[in-house]
Amino acid sequence: MNTQSEGQTEVEAKVTESAGGDGGIGSEAGRSVDLVLITGHSGAGKSEAIAAFEDCGYFCVDNLPPRMIGALGEMFRLPGSGVERAAVVSDVRGGEYFDELIQVLDDLGEEGLHTQVLFLEADEETLTDRYKETRRRHPLAPEGRALEGIRAERELLAPLRLRADLVIDTSADTAAMLRRKIRERMVDVGDDSRLAVNLVTFGFKNGPPRDADLTLDVRFLPNPYYDEELRPMTGLDPEIREFVEAGTLAGEFYGRLIPLLEFLVPAYVTEGKSHLTIAIGCTGGHHRSVTVAERLWSDLAQRDDVTVSVTHRDLP
Repeated sequence: MNTQSEGQTEVEAKVTESAGGDGGIGSEAGRSVDLVLITGHSGAGKSEAIAAFEDCGYFCVDNLPPRMIGALGEMFRLPGSGVERAAVVSDVRGGEYFDELIQVLDDLGEEGLHTQVLFLEADEETLTDRYKETRRRHPLAPEGRALEGIRAERELLAPLRLRADLVIDTSADTAAMLRRKIRERMVDVGDDSRLAVNLVTFGFKNGPPRDADLTLDVRFLPNPYYDEELRPMTGLDPEIREFVEAGTLAGEFYGRLIPLLEFLVPAYVTEGKSHLTIAIGCTGGHHRSVTVAERLWSDLAQRDDVTVSVTHRDLP
């Protein structure tokens, strides 16, 4: 967001999209909306924090000037907005009017909007090292040393830190550790704490998916393509599943793969991962990969810590 007017346009567009176009924003206001304000030191992890809230189903806006937060809250509370939980980042990138943020918080409280402030900080050495690693300029020291900006920002933010509902020191935290702390201390995630697993089948002749976390090549399994009667069918048909899983090879494969996934899934959840895409490929993406994906779906769907979906990308 380069200017206030541009930021307002983007926010209004996002709220309209969340509300489903122009459907249903009426004149009656007063819906209850939980709003989390994320602020703190530059380099302390605000980007990771807002990503954690977004993964938990919050409507999120980054780098919002303070004077726009009140207007955003009013829009959220309109019937039909579709927003029940929101998180915004507001920090020194907002410019000189960052001083207005405390007044904005007071105004929101008087209007009855439930607002929590999350303040992220880190020690000087850690913040300096992070700026050295990223080679970015500190917003309060664009022409000087990062340490000068870090110290100026600490002084500027001191009053806001006193207003925080939760202060997290990220000096010793990895991104995964910070996300886990936020989920544990600020977010009632319910079923959202489960890992969302998406099984994607594909044909290698069309190229693998780019967003896969894990890719399985199942071209070693028996190929129904060379049977003229089976060729028009897919892995969704029982005849194909029977052909692919005949003999001992498929059974041995499942016997190794399923325990591996049983090990990986809770490990990913512990590290704060919210989505896992497993790509399963064969030559054309019609037979073997589909068979394996359907089998994995039936096994993973029994678990309480995951939600599972299947996408057969290359099926006609």
